[in-house]
Amino acid sequence: MKLFSLIIIFLFGMYQMSMESGRWKPLFDGKSTAGWHKYGGGPVGEAWKVKDGLLYLDTLAKDGWKIKGGGDIVTDKDYENFHLKLEWKISKGGNSGIMFYVHEDPNQYPNSYETGPEMQILDNEGHPDAKIHKHRAGDLYDLLPCSTETVKPYGRWNKVDIIANRGDLTFKLNGKVVVHTKMWDQGWNDMVAASKFHQWPGFGTYRKGRICLQDHGNMVWFRNIRIMEL
Repeated sequence: MKLFSLIIIFLFGMYQMSMESGRWKPLFDGKSTAGWHKYGGGPVGEAWKVKDGLLYLDTLAKDGWKIKGGGDIVTDKDYENFHLKLEWKISKGGNSGIMFYVHEDPNQYPNSYETGPEMQILDNEGHPDAKIHKHRAGDLYDLLPCSTETVKPYGRWNKVDIIANRGDLTFKLNGKVVVHTKMWDQGWNDMVAASKFHQWPGFGTYRKGRICLQDHGNMVWFRNIRIMEL
């Protein structure tokens, strides 16, 4: 009887895993930038390249700190409650980010960061922003620092989970929970008011929006980008 119960539990677990696996949808097919566009409209710029299953920002063509043919890119679709998984690696001294709940209205919000909270991507050892509390890799940028630092150094792959579900927000970096907070309550409003984002009234207010990969002028690579709607 005990063996039978264990078999039932095992089979139920396998069924749940199978169901969950079927709910994951790729946001990057490993071959093209299909499903993405430049923030504000238009195709993904030529500085965003795809090779060997990687999506990366090529910084060879610079225009000041900006990249010619670069710019932030966003998903074609809005997401509300979701579990996002991806892997990233950053160049030496590099900076980038993953934003979510980005409300794409370039007339009202010329920049993606005016609405979308961000999980910071950074070379903590080589970028000066790492000296600023709440600006290090894995932080909820300018709002909450990591509870523990699990980031790998530049040039190595880091695994990310961003889980946003009905106001409950969790960041995982390399398998460890590094940020957990509630969105849209008084505590959230107080955090935003005490941050650089207080100057943009729409920041962190939208409950549905685009996923965004940031062009911060440095080389950054992404792979295995997928999402499950909750």
